[in-house]
Amino acid sequence: MTLRPTPEYPISKTAPSGLNSALILIAEDECEIAEILMAYLQRGGLRTVHARDGREALALHSALKPDLVLLDVLMPYIDGWQVLSEIRHRGETPVIMLTAFDQDIDKLMGLRIGADDYVVKPFNPAEVVARVAAVLRRTKADGAADSRLLRVGLFQIDLDQHEATVTCRDQPHTLDLTLTEFKILATLMRSPKRVFSRGELLVGCLPEGDTQERTVDSHISKLRRKLEGLGIHGTPVSVRGVGYRFGDGV
Repeated sequence: MTLRPTPEYPISKTAPSGLNSALILIAEDECEIAEILMAYLQRGGLRTVHARDGREALALHSALKPDLVLLDVLMPYIDGWQVLSEIRHRGETPVIMLTAFDQDIDKLMGLRIGADDYVVKPFNPAEVVARVAAVLRRTKADGAADSRLLRVGLFQIDLDQHEATVTCRDQPHTLDLTLTEFKILATLMRSPKRVFSRGELLVGCLPEGDTQERTVDSHISKLRRKLEGLGIHGTPVSVRGVGYRFGDGV
């Protein structure tokens, strides 16, 4: 049993404000844990569905389009890291990892791939409900913002005007980018903490006919040189053996 009841997280019998009817997919192979989490979430006014392994989790995610996924790391058939990677390939569904490993490397792995939060077992199920509510509120607020205008650190992209700017020494500078460089920068800025593989960037940002992943490296290098010319270093960041993420943007 890997739950720890503590008094500091009371169970709410009503859904968190503005989060009524949110659907939570619980991907957890230990049925006892899943049933307790489902009870707590349902008592909080949220809907739930349970997947017992990684394959079922991906199938339910595709079919039901849940508002958030509670994702265990160790599951049969497909582990949580692989499930998370595929969910991120599909879109931006919020994911909270459930891990039994209280080690920084595991937390960093989840955040690097694109998890929104993590909870270490043993956990208090009421704390998990509170984390779910916090992530749902945050992602709902992000979704309500103008998705056609991206702002990360010193960078801003206007997708309608197809214009990218960066602020240097308190002055905005328009970036002279190729279409591919613009697409790469916009993709990285949409999820600045997420690491994108070269394959993902190749498919999403490069013209049809470009099939070599090393072509991505060339475009990244050219983008970096343009940013370095304005005094912006370390963007995008290379993650060895994985791909690229946006970086600090400073």
